[in-house]
Amino acid sequence: MLSINPKMIPRLDELEQDLLARRDRATAEGWQGEIEGLDLTLTFLRSKREQARRFPRQGPVSLGLPVIPHQEPQVTDV
Repeated sequence: MLSINPKMIPRLDELEQDLLARRDRATAEGWQGEIEGLDLTLTFLRSKREQARRFPRQGPVSLGLPVIPHQEPQVTDV
């Protein structure tokens, strides 16, 4: 899943305004398929914007380093 840099939120706002203007035109022209596609795109855009707003509050998660248990060498009788 793609993550959005929080610095790009103003650009997402610009894109939303453009999509809303395109949706208004599609409504005026009666382009039902276009309206559905624009609504779907607006839903995804708004979801990504909210994800970007939440990201700084969550911060990175430290997963730590894996611990490899020490094993004693096995001695075999020959």
